[in-house]
Amino acid sequence: MSLKENVNYVKDEISSEEKFLEGFVKTERFYKKYKMLIIAAVIIVVVGLIGFYTTKYFQGQNKLEANIAFNKFLDNPKDSAAMATLKEKNQQLFQIAEYINATKEGKNTDVQVKYLKDLTQYQKALAAKNTNELNTVSMQNDFLLKEFAIFNKALIQTEQGKFEDAKATLKLIPADSKVNDLVNVLKHYLVTK
Repeated sequence: MSLKENVNYVKDEISSEEKFLEGFVKTERFYKKYKMLIIAAVIIVVVGLIGFYTTKYFQGQNKLEANIAFNKFLDNPKDSAAMATLKEKNQQLFQIAEYINATKEGKNTDVQVKYLKDLTQYQKALAAKNTNELNTVSMQNDFLLKEFAIFNKALIQTEQGKFEDAKATLKLIPADSKVNDLVNVLKHYLVTK
């Protein structure tokens, strides 16, 4: 290497070190200028993460305790401690437990759990032979027993002598329904009416 090349190499090295030091100084100035904001942001993130994971942990513990209490309830429906734990830890499981107890006693209870609420309305309408209430329940798109409720409405209409209404109601049930066998039996009966 020649002396000129060595001098150019040294100049390049010095300029790259200067750039590095310049970047370091800029970073240090930025840090000093916004030191409090940076520290506050880090503290907020750390506290947020701790809060998130603590909340998640306690939710998991509540869920576990509620599941254990529900299993105790299933083993002994008269267990008042399990019912109290369910009421405190998981309102939906508590309502399901109340529904199970009411069903065993032959009573109806007001529950807010989606499908059990619909099922309770259906049972009340069927027990009262109320076709309007059956119609309301069966027209809900996500009702599990929709076709069966429509069939029961037609059956009640048949019992009341409203044969034409029953035939029209049976047409609401699709041909691929699981209650189609029952529908066909009722249709055969209605042919003579």
